[in-house]
Amino acid sequence: MWRSCRALRGGRNSLAAARAGQSGLAKKGELARGQPGGAGVAQRGRGIARGTWCPGFAEKVRAASQRGRALRMMSMGATKKMNLVGAINDALRIALETDDKAVIFGEDVAFGGVFRATNELQDAFGKHRVFNTPLCEQAIAGFAVGMAAVGATPIAEIQFADYIFPAFDQIVNEAAKYRYRSGGQFNVGGMTIRAPYGSVGHGGLYHSQSPEGYFTHTPGIKVVIPRSPSQAKGLLLASIRDPNPVVFFEPKALYRASTEEVPEGDFSLPLSTAEVVKEGSDITVIGYGAQMGVLRRAVDRAEAELGVSCELIDLRTLLPWDRDTVFESVKKTRRCLVSHEAPITCGFGAELVASIQHQCFLHLEAPILRVCGFDTPFPLAHEKVYLPSAARCFEGIKASIEY
Repeated sequence: MWRSCRALRGGRNSLAAARAGQSGLAKKGELARGQPGGAGVAQRGRGIARGTWCPGFAEKVRAASQRGRALRMMSMGATKKMNLVGAINDALRIALETDDKAVIFGEDVAFGGVFRATNELQDAFGKHRVFNTPLCEQAIAGFAVGMAAVGATPIAEIQFADYIFPAFDQIVNEAAKYRYRSGGQFNVGGMTIRAPYGSVGHGGLYHSQSPEGYFTHTPGIKVVIPRSPSQAKGLLLASIRDPNPVVFFEPKALYRASTEEVPEGDFSLPLSTAEVVKEGSDITVIGYGAQMGVLRRAVDRAEAELGVSCELIDLRTLLPWDRDTVFESVKKTRRCLVSHEAPITCGFGAELVASIQHQCFLHLEAPILRVCGFDTPFPLAHEKVYLPSAARCFEGIKASIEY
């Protein structure tokens, strides 16, 4: 068993390094420093990660992963009940405490921001480390690029993800390409951009959008979306400390609606590692962010009414995403449903479906289904109809099982 665990760690690290080299991302260690030698190791890592190393490898890996997660949570010490926005605030506080080069800036962050995610941070760390900016998203992102280029750790806030589009050029043309166009001599890897995304019940056109798909088309950045307070804290700290620019979308509908025990100390969760939230054998259900709660309700209903065993996966990181966990699950269950709030056409679910179809075609017993937002601007009066509800997801699971 220990031999398998050691092989797993090596395989994951090698595979991540290989992907980083292909996507314009850097990995701490040899690849980030531009040293050779990753290709042969990565090839071995692919074989290990796909479960071909020894019989029963996948089952051993999953058991080890579950035990490891339990041990990590136990080792984090004392916990405190937090909502999601409180966990974000706690992560930002720790980032400022542990990194003298870290600064937080954005519209209204000095007094806490519209959601109070940065509440009391300026009082604790001073106006030179937590400060307001003009109402200009392009300038906020450009300032973050400049600060990161000279070695700082900028944590920029875009007040709503809907307003990130003026900053699009700075993120996808400057931040994402900075390392590549300099041949690895310079980078803006210390840069993190936070933005609350998604429906909130009354946001309408300009305060409800899910723009993650625009950024997942861009090599050189990472895109991360948490589903809960503990996930938000661990993933945000990992994003801030990752040697690549990260766009971190926060599900604002859960800011105060999602509450759980969160480790009080400094901890991080691995990026580009999906989590099997619930194991199952009949269908794989994939989502991220706020949609995970919706999918959980749909899965519970499917199990109660249809007797269907559903495997539920939270991607957590959309770019680069954890292909191995997803492919292994779909090959086991032979059915798959993908769901997100963003419109269905060219949404991130389309990439998932295409990749799963390519890798798992001979294992599938039904077409892969998507349950997503409709191809319309986000409607205020008809939000409940627009959203991929638990009822719509349940019907998708039922259709896949009955195919």
